[in-house]
Amino acid sequence: MLFYILRRLIAVVIMLIITSIATFLLFFAAPEDPARLTCGKNCTPATIEGNRKALGYDKPLPVQYGKFVTGIFAGRDYPDDPALRAAAPELVVHCPAPCLGYSRVDNEPVLDIIKSGLPISASIALAGFVLWITTGVLGGIVAALTRGRWPDRVIVGIALIGFSLPTFFIGLLLLVFVAIKWQLVPVPSYVAFTDNPAEWARNLVLPAITIAAVYAASYVRLTRAYMLETMSEDYIRTARSKGVREWKVIGRHGLRAALTPIVTAAGLDLGGLLGGAIITETVFTFPGLGYTAVKAVTDFDLPLIVGIVITAAFFIIFANLVVDVLYGVIDPRVRLA
Repeated sequence: MLFYILRRLIAVVIMLIITSIATFLLFFAAPEDPARLTCGKNCTPATIEGNRKALGYDKPLPVQYGKFVTGIFAGRDYPDDPALRAAAPELVVHCPAPCLGYSRVDNEPVLDIIKSGLPISASIALAGFVLWITTGVLGGIVAALTRGRWPDRVIVGIALIGFSLPTFFIGLLLLVFVAIKWQLVPVPSYVAFTDNPAEWARNLVLPAITIAAVYAASYVRLTRAYMLETMSEDYIRTARSKGVREWKVIGRHGLRAALTPIVTAAGLDLGGLLGGAIITETVFTFPGLGYTAVKAVTDFDLPLIVGIVITAAFFIIFANLVVDVLYGVIDPRVRLA
């Protein structure tokens, strides 16, 4: 098992390196001059050139990538040009490791901006994850065990409706009617868990339901399909013929065999959400990574966009690692692959 995990860790490191190179190259593939986008509408050629030197955009691409990687492990000082730092030491900004760049729009290191938005995205993602896994998997099990009867039809019908409605529509519907018109809950406004745990949980209700409504519908269908396939296997009939209790047949034999595709989907979906639930955060104006990414695109803040992309990629790759490890726990045959 240890060797299996080690192989997966090596693959994660390689994928992160490839992702960082691809993201960095895409940064410079943009049609606009990165230095031009670091100042407002009244940019002068002198200002653009000064920003180019301050951010290190005047160096060759391999040198810039080398400085970028060095900044991740050892930190970095801005302005990038030593002559500019020596001429105005009071303007020097130190970006501590891991440094993902410096935002000229917000005048702060990219990592600091990401740190402020990450707890918000993580709160929404984890709350939605718990809700959609619970309702989706349980709904799928009930639908499979009552195949063809009214509980199955009701659950599948609700799942189809939830799957058909776009996320922004569900969010706006909940916001307008549940929070504003009926006032069943306050209009969501993010409160940190450390400040007030009760308010933190209450303000996450509507965003979590918005995310869970779409994802739970997919998990109902996924769980139902694999449970139906598993419960028709010969070993399930053998377990029943031996007098094994039905709940053990369902939980220990049926559900465990159906867990592999569910774990795959859950890991990737959660990893993607940790990178930023863009639509949900925008609807409820939660300044998480998704909301920050939209703002960065609007402001043409390319260093921040690169930082968010790498952060999102990290969570997705890490989620793949967790899924691979869980595969080895659920099915020992995977370790030999």
